[in-house]
Parts: sequence; structure tokens; C-alpha cells
Amino acid sequence: MTDEQKNHIAEAARRSADRDRLGKETPEPSLGARLGQIGILGWAVVVPTLLGVVLGRTADRALGTGVFFTAPAIMIGAAIGFHAAWKWMHKQ
Repeated sequence: MTDEQKNHIAEAARRSADRDRLGKETPEPSLGARLGQIGILGWAVVVPTLLGVVLGRTADRALGTGVFFTAPAIMIGAAIGFHAAWKWMHKQ
């Protein structure tokens, strides 16, 4: 066995030991915590989307434009919600 192969095996063993240590220091979140995270992400997307519906419908009723403002407001609200969820996920 060459020195390079020995170094590669030793490095793999060190990485494995580091992963084991990290797993013991930071345990996996509980099922309740995971479900809570899913709920937060869902509301982070739904609330801005519904706000877009309300604002769009209000503008359409006031101006008599059918769904001219509602459709883009839904898309903008969903985009804001997905962006907020994305930022929150990467902060966790």
C-alpha cells in the first residue's frame, strides 16, 4: 500500500470520526419540531399569497378590471412568500 493510499484512508477515518462526533453533539430534531418547521414554511408562503389575492381583488373591484390586478398580485405574493421561506430555511 502506498503512502498516498494510507493518507487517503486516514483522512476518511478522520472525517468519519468527525461526523460521528457532530452527530452526538447536535442530535436530530424531534418529529414535532420538524412538523412545526413545515407549518412555518407553509404559512410563510400562504399568507403573502392570500394577501395578494385580497389586494388584487380590492383593486379589481374598485377599478372594474376583472382579474387584471388579481393575477399578478397572486404571483407577486407567492414570490415574496417563497423568498421568505427560502431565507428562513437557510437561516436554520
